[in-house]
Amino acid sequence: MRDFSYGPDQALLLLGRLDGRLASSPAADIWLARARLQGATILARAAGVPVDVRDLQNWITGRTPPPRHSEGLNDPLSIAALFHFALSAGDDGRDPLNRATLNLSRQLLDDRAEAVMWGEHDLVRFGPVWRMAGQLLEPPYPTPSLPAIAERLLMARRELNMPASQSPLLTTADGRQWRPEPTGTDPVWLLACHMPLALQRSGLTLRRLPCFTELPRFLPDTEAELTTLMQGMLYKRALEGLKDLDRIEARMARAPLEMPVTRRSKAPLLLRLELAYPGLSRVAVARLLGISHQGATKLLAQIAQWSND
Repeated sequence: MRDFSYGPDQALLLLGRLDGRLASSPAADIWLARARLQGATILARAAGVPVDVRDLQNWITGRTPPPRHSEGLNDPLSIAALFHFALSAGDDGRDPLNRATLNLSRQLLDDRAEAVMWGEHDLVRFGPVWRMAGQLLEPPYPTPSLPAIAERLLMARRELNMPASQSPLLTTADGRQWRPEPTGTDPVWLLACHMPLALQRSGLTLRRLPCFTELPRFLPDTEAELTTLMQGMLYKRALEGLKDLDRIEARMARAPLEMPVTRRSKAPLLLRLELAYPGLSRVAVARLLGISHQGATKLLAQIAQWSND
């Protein structure tokens, strides 16, 4: 991610295109739900506990406990706590669609209760820094630009007393100099949780886009270098986001033709839920749609038949 074949403005063009399409797309709610999981996996990698989207889906749909990076070993951070931080950072009470999709997610999985159960120590350990990071990135920005965000991020790192990105330069006995790889934990992922907020508050996006949570694990020391790295990361995420939105909209466009249903049927709603959270259990479907377990079983069978055709 060092050399790019596109100009510095192309990342912002793709970001604006994605943000604009979501403003009128019928699949915006599904995209937001899927983007939350993608954003959480990006944060998990940055925090040193990498997990897959499928692991989070299995947990949310009730198939497994919270995923762990090292089975049988103590992870440096609970995924349940990290997921709670990620969802809470993306909560925008002024965006009805954002709030509605978040409430639906919390009907499937109470992230607050799960975080207390599985990662209460991490809530106490990282909670104050996470809140302070949000407070530092929320105030208005002087210009809607990546350099303004980079400057704010570096200021926040200093305010939060995060370690510098580089290790000290060492000199060996024979006069050679080398700089070892950084060690220890740089909690930049706590700042990355609030990157969707920073993009929104700077004016680069209309709403908080939860998949844009990527930052270098160790922030560089200069605004220019951080801006360059952010351009590449935004370009990649925006391109992936547009492709995912295309896939969702294409599948939704086929559904009415391939799955004839009555006007009162809840199958189209379940289809949307399955696109957002694949693998929903019968119990979860019954709770979300307010129907019996038998009705949920029948609806799931209809969806499975449509998907296999």
